[in-house]
Amino acid sequence: MTMSILRPRWLLLALLFILVVLGYLTSRFHWDDRARLWLREQDTSAQARSESVWLPGYRAVIQAKPLKGGLEGQETSDLAYNPVTRTLFTVTGKKPLLAELSLTGDVLRVIPLLGMSNPEGVAVLENGNIAVTDERQNSLTIFQVDPQTRELSTAKLSSFDLGPRGKKNKGIEGIAWDPRQHRLVLGQERDPLALFSLASNGGPHLSGALQPLPSDLLMTNVSALSIDPRTGHTLVLSAESHLLLELDEKGEPISFISLLGGLNGLENRIPRAEGVAIDEQGTIYMVSEPDLFYVFKREAEPPKAD
Repeated sequence: MTMSILRPRWLLLALLFILVVLGYLTSRFHWDDRARLWLREQDTSAQARSESVWLPGYRAVIQAKPLKGGLEGQETSDLAYNPVTRTLFTVTGKKPLLAELSLTGDVLRVIPLLGMSNPEGVAVLENGNIAVTDERQNSLTIFQVDPQTRELSTAKLSSFDLGPRGKKNKGIEGIAWDPRQHRLVLGQERDPLALFSLASNGGPHLSGALQPLPSDLLMTNVSALSIDPRTGHTLVLSAESHLLLELDEKGEPISFISLLGGLNGLENRIPRAEGVAIDEQGTIYMVSEPDLFYVFKREAEPPKAD
């Protein structure tokens, strides 16, 4: 009799333990957000998929390549593509640096950023102008960069004030140039999680105020942004959610990929993805702390049967 009474209690405790574990894993790995995104993807028409970046079709072709040439352990943050030189730019937070990379992750040059405290975002504008955000100062500075540039300083430049920081000292983390709509798109890391626009003609001067953008961000933080030059869609990277999300021009989610090991061709989880860029061919590039480089390409569509 005693055993028959205890058995249901043990079963109940075991069930409660399983539910607690599932709840923790759901929160820890954001399975609920992924489920919502997956359900949205299923409603996307074939035409809409062909007119988007469509991230589920991408696979990693370069993984966890160490960035050398002075970037070892420097905590790379953000990434931007330069269509003129067909190179990439990243910034580092441990020591304020701007670095130019090849499309295969080789370091071409490293440029000290004098006067900056904690550079977090970088965007390539027009005519050699490169915008860099400083999270600690919550400011944006536009530098003129040419092939001979070996050092940059904020001393003689005006920095744009990005306003008060969010809670827990969290400020603007991601930045991207949107040439179609003549604006910069900026991401507040969290507290609150948000996207903003700032009018810009791609030149060295900024004016006006940040304007909130509609967006449905099913993630816990914003690490980086990039604008697809073909569709105008926005890629939003989240290090904490291990997620890359595609938003259409209305801020609605279109597609996503997980950055966990075993998915999308990744052998291992990307440790902390902090930068993303996409070129005119649709190739996606990422950097992760402390100094890792990744490339994703879309798989070729299988031939249609006659």
